[in-house]
Amino acid sequence: MDIKEKTAALLKRYDTGSTFSYLPVLPKAAVLIPLFVRKGELQVLMTLRSTKLRTNAGEVCFPGGKRDPGDRDDIDTALREAEEEIGLPVDMVEVICRLFPIINKHGLLVTPVVGFIEESFCPRPNPDEVSAVFTVPLDFFTCGKDHAAYSPPGMAGPLHGFHFTDPDSGNRYHIWGLTAIMAIVVAVLGLRKRPEFDIPFDSDDPLSFFQHSLNRRISKL
Repeated sequence: MDIKEKTAALLKRYDTGSTFSYLPVLPKAAVLIPLFVRKGELQVLMTLRSTKLRTNAGEVCFPGGKRDPGDRDDIDTALREAEEEIGLPVDMVEVICRLFPIINKHGLLVTPVVGFIEESFCPRPNPDEVSAVFTVPLDFFTCGKDHAAYSPPGMAGPLHGFHFTDPDSGNRYHIWGLTAIMAIVVAVLGLRKRPEFDIPFDSDDPLSFFQHSLNRRISKL
């Protein structure tokens, strides 16, 4: 079994399916976490949001956005947004799973969709939405060297952040907040590797933590 097959098999164990169907109707969004293999190493593709955008301008994120009325589900949303933002054709994505949804700071229920793409994919970023596309080794999100944790007032747990320097461009990116925790989750579960820093969830039973956190947030809405 090669690294792609092994990682896909591990991540599929955590597919949420209809686990969260009990939730009340909330505004929804989804992001695509695109993985690929380069020289035997798992990579994840990320984007830098355009400074022209009204929300989260200039921040690192995964391709994604709000659900449209025509979207059948979170997978539809994630794939449509990825095609619009970076020119990733829907039929070039092998969807693996949907992971634990998280309510973001704007009150959107954001579901991460993990999929594999080909190494040969060449992004065509929409300049109105994306100012850069870059890749990060997945195991970077288990390393402590460029990691920091913040504890903002009023938050139940810490915010994670990473500083990554792209070896191709020399650009330095700050990856933090919701994007960082999603990347950590995929790295920990997909690589079966304990990070070099404390994480709030049990890697053997991550669902319990995210379900509890989600229920707590919903009770305050």
